[in-house]
Amino acid sequence: MSLAHIFVTSAAMEIPSQHSQHRRAEELPLVTDSATIAERNHLDEDRTDRVVERTAELLRVDGHDDWADEVESGDPDWDEMISTLEEDEHQHENLLTELSSLKDRYQRPYPSLMSLRIEMDEEFDFVPGQYTTMRYEHTPRVYSIASSPNDDGIELCIRRVPHGHLTSKLFEDIEEGETVTIRGPNGDFVLEEPSGRDMVFLATGTGVAPLRSMIEYTFEEGRDEYEGEQRDLWLFLGASWKDDLAHFEEFRRLDEEHGNFHFIPTCSREEYLTDWEGETDYVQQTLVKYLVDGAEENLSEDLAEYVTEPANDIDAEIDPDNLEVYACGVNAMVSMLASAAKDLGVPEDHLQYEGYG
Repeated sequence: MSLAHIFVTSAAMEIPSQHSQHRRAEELPLVTDSATIAERNHLDEDRTDRVVERTAELLRVDGHDDWADEVESGDPDWDEMISTLEEDEHQHENLLTELSSLKDRYQRPYPSLMSLRIEMDEEFDFVPGQYTTMRYEHTPRVYSIASSPNDDGIELCIRRVPHGHLTSKLFEDIEEGETVTIRGPNGDFVLEEPSGRDMVFLATGTGVAPLRSMIEYTFEEGRDEYEGEQRDLWLFLGASWKDDLAHFEEFRRLDEEHGNFHFIPTCSREEYLTDWEGETDYVQQTLVKYLVDGAEENLSEDLAEYVTEPANDIDAEIDPDNLEVYACGVNAMVSMLASAAKDLGVPEDHLQYEGYG
């Protein structure tokens, strides 16, 4: 289903943007020119072998042994294979959809997702949710800070952009020990003052970076309690594949350690490769499955149809009347997330959102 048709009113919503401010990066205050790459970690996996195995399996089941042999040979012509199968009027549409997704994954460079931990000689103060500008080899780009202000240095979560001028260098060339320039911090996508309201965090892709900072800080500072009562924190994180869910294991540990933290990952394509039994719908569609009874009355028809049995058995529900929402991701998706929250009745002053791209 096209994202543009999930929530048609989203196009009119203005989304605050930070990553589009590349031209303003030079004007940001210089904090340090002696920042050092302390740690560089790949967050995704090289799943080529599994993609080949699954693709060949699908083709053989459908009687296309020749194509399966070509895939296993290591040099398949994906475009010719898919276009040939599309010409077969008896071909199952589900197979074509799955093959197209597997093709995209096969052709994706590895790694495509990584974290950088940066140490600085000078003090760098920021509040959770803010962003910084990193310059490497004369090229500046804006990135949300993914770590807590209580940590040493800062951590960034970076997605490889196809043919991207900076990300290509970061993924292929940068090494631990190299120096970069940091400017900032900037941004007003920040936490509200503590209250009795529960907190819902909504993200797609690397949009989880500032939310990770917020969530870690909330638990570190005891902000998950207010006047002796625990607040429920929910994180809905969406991606195509499981290994695109940045910091997946970390969020799972938080879920296990804190009874009031509920991590709901949703993957639209992971079931093509594994026996994924979690959520598979878009983030806003997944959110509505965890509402208190009656809250669905305010939903649009597009979202109301997703009020079904959730994939996760959680002893908690979301009450929009007692909620503050934080959403981050690409502009189009954040627009839908913010619109869905407004439909639920979350007041504007308890809805914080930021988009990029």
